[in-house]
Amino acid sequence: MKTYKAYENKKVLVVGLAKSGVAASLLLHKLGAFVTVNDWKPLSENREAQSLLDQGIKVICGSHPVELLDEGFELIVKNPGIPYSNPLIQGAIDKGLPVITEVELAYHINESTLIGITGTNGKTTTTTLVQQMIEQDGKTSYAAGNIGTVACEVAQLAKAEDYMVVELSSFQLMGIQSFAPHIAIITNIYEAHLDYHRSLHEYVSAKAAITKNQTAADYLIVNQDQPELMEAVSDTKATVIPFSVTEPLEKGLSIHQGAICYNLEPIAKLSEIVLPGSHNLENILAAAGASLLSGVSKDSIQQVLAEFGGVRHRTQFVRDFNGVKYYNDSKATNTLATKSALNAFSVPTILLCGGLDRGNDFDDLIPYMKNVKAAIVFGETAAKMTDMASRAGVELIKKVEDVKAAALEASAIAQKGDIVLLSPACASWDQYPTFEVRGDIFIETVNTL
Repeated sequence: MKTYKAYENKKVLVVGLAKSGVAASLLLHKLGAFVTVNDWKPLSENREAQSLLDQGIKVICGSHPVELLDEGFELIVKNPGIPYSNPLIQGAIDKGLPVITEVELAYHINESTLIGITGTNGKTTTTTLVQQMIEQDGKTSYAAGNIGTVACEVAQLAKAEDYMVVELSSFQLMGIQSFAPHIAIITNIYEAHLDYHRSLHEYVSAKAAITKNQTAADYLIVNQDQPELMEAVSDTKATVIPFSVTEPLEKGLSIHQGAICYNLEPIAKLSEIVLPGSHNLENILAAAGASLLSGVSKDSIQQVLAEFGGVRHRTQFVRDFNGVKYYNDSKATNTLATKSALNAFSVPTILLCGGLDRGNDFDDLIPYMKNVKAAIVFGETAAKMTDMASRAGVELIKKVEDVKAAALEASAIAQKGDIVLLSPACASWDQYPTFEVRGDIFIETVNTL
């Protein structure tokens, strides 16, 4: 951890707790700042705030009073989930106060090699692949950021010879000032989070911010198959390493002669990669590129690709039972994710789907249902899923109570060579508190067959 003096004796307001807010507050306190924490949850119900009080940090809970801005704060550290339309945050901006997220704090104290990864889809898979490839090569590597481990906590542990691989959301990137990874990856850009961002342009700009502070000594690995993304980063000062899954690249990462390649030189054979799905080739290319730039050997990259079966709840291979392969894609809370999952398999598939009804239909799944031999539906959207599957020509459709019943029903009708795929295309909240709980129940049920 670098010694960083700029926060000493500075009045800082941390808005919003959860894991990142707690970590930011404790780090700022450690760096000598005068920290005030503001969280909407009442103090009596707020264990995080109570723990900060015990550390001597000032805490104001129960609302986000705009009057706080009259107390002379010099910096606001915002939880990424709090929108900029929040009156307290908007008031700070109107006063000209800098508003950052905790990844900016992490950057100031970090002394390891920093790899930053963003994009609409594939961030977690790519982050995990890079972290594991570096580890496989005998180096120490930490995964942090939006993947679940707070970046400014990890930055306190990482040494100069280590690597920190940070998954970055658009929410986090909107709050950076000097943050600059040595290697940046943008996996892809699709329309998303427009309930938070005021426009698609703002969303794309937030993603492109990952490269705004890079220099010619840094690298940007970016998806050449998306012209609008290439345009968004056209003013980068970093050395650009493009990747493509559609055409061989003499300079960059691509698919060529049955292998993933860098400058057309093979890195690993496609036949030896166990991670399913054409959409994952983007993630694999980007991860291999970042790993090569970090000095990782081809052997280490090949070893990880031969063993890595997917991130938990993201087209995760669970088990082969009686010749039937079971995959957990509970993270698929929308049709875009389920389309990618269905596209990953070309064998007979039993699809488990359904969940919270947000008022939308599922017609856009129909073109992707050609390999689905049976659909097992559950949750609030069961009727809509039944209608969609029927119009897609699925021969067998069954409605069941929940995910456990769906897994058992699938096992009863599956035949050798089939795929059983939990990819709900819906949020879990009608029956389960999180998609992780939903996926864990599926895993547990499959493992007890």
